[in-house]
Amino acid sequence: MDERAALANLADRLPDAGDDCAIVDGQVITTDMLHERTDFPAGTTRYTAGWRAVAASLSDVAAMGGEATAAVAAYGAPSFDAEELTAFVNGAQDVCHAVGAEYVGGDLDSHDEFTVATTAIGSTPDPVRRSGASPGDAVCVTGTLGRSAAALELFDRGDSNQANELFQFEPRVRAGVALRPHATAMMDSSDGLARSLHQLAEASGCGFAIEEPLPIDAQVDTLAETPQERRELGVFFGEDFELVCTLPESDVPEARAAVPCSLYRIGTATGNGVTLDGEALPDRGYSH
Repeated sequence: MDERAALANLADRLPDAGDDCAIVDGQVITTDMLHERTDFPAGTTRYTAGWRAVAASLSDVAAMGGEATAAVAAYGAPSFDAEELTAFVNGAQDVCHAVGAEYVGGDLDSHDEFTVATTAIGSTPDPVRRSGASPGDAVCVTGTLGRSAAALELFDRGDSNQANELFQFEPRVRAGVALRPHATAMMDSSDGLARSLHQLAEASGCGFAIEEPLPIDAQVDTLAETPQERRELGVFFGEDFELVCTLPESDVPEARAAVPCSLYRIGTATGNGVTLDGEALPDRGYSH
């Protein structure tokens, strides 16, 4: 059973789980777990690990249109190195401060593999769910796609300095808040653009017609050797943590002016199916 099947199996037991976050009395709350083997390639600094682990949970708050309040982390490692632990906390604090939240502590435990479990909470009077898209809505995405894929390629090439910079993404909390009055459906792209579109389509009972050009990160253009590799890294790889949203076509100019980052219109909501330039877009992406 893969992650999606496991979540579907639990859905009826956890009706308050929400979409990217659970919703409890006007608060949104989420938790994530990251492992060294699968999430922190060789060359990842503890500062970057702290930043990225907490940022992943803050991104879920952003996807609900929430204002981030606080985050905590449980830190497990074979041994506790004071310098590494301090660097981790510095990264966690800095990413929280970048979005107006506070890092308020957590837990330490021995573990045979460096592992981090993070929790973030936020608030919103009107959470944006995945289920509100309607045919005719515009489909938009913040930022650029493929940033994490480029980082992994750079880690493999031994360019850890640039790779760490790319791995330290800024959660789109402020963009999520700005989009909240406009967005009919929204989620983050942690599983990749293609899979996110399929998840939004399933939740909303509609389809999407997506068109090139897509906002692929410049680093992908530099590293990809073929158009096929460029599309693979930008559309399917995932772990970018950008916001994928739908909104009324008439709201696009106002939303674009309100968000503190780039907002690209990439397509239109339709009756059914998910296509890219008229061809079926596979439901494929990052899998835990």
